[in-house]
Amino acid sequence: MSLTIFANDEPAEPPRKDDTPDTPGGASVLEAKPKTKKPSMYKVLLLNDDYTPMEFVVDVLERFFNMNAQSATQVMLHVHQQGVGVCGVYTFEVAETKVTQVVDYARKHQHPLQCTLEKDD
Repeated sequence: MSLTIFANDEPAEPPRKDDTPDTPGGASVLEAKPKTKKPSMYKVLLLNDDYTPMEFVVDVLERFFNMNAQSATQVMLHVHQQGVGVCGVYTFEVAETKVTQVVDYARKHQHPLQCTLEKDD
């Protein structure tokens, strides 16, 4: 048996696979961008009562909602006159934490101050 090699003949190579290291077997993968949506926001509300001193409400607004004395006084007066007022708007987890902090602080100081949250529209 004789083997004849011609100059134009090249050894046959197996088909090449994509050398991308993160794709097994050279398969092409299109990465989908994760779709993120804005989190729902919640209003933290203070409710008026006939027993909690106005000065204590101002202290709460300054301490837990980072308001200055003037803003805290305005919100306190709104709560006093309207029965309810918005302290701030936050994501659910932050709003829930602030409600818990305010209620715990009020109870620690023996005040019946109520604080709740509701979904912002």
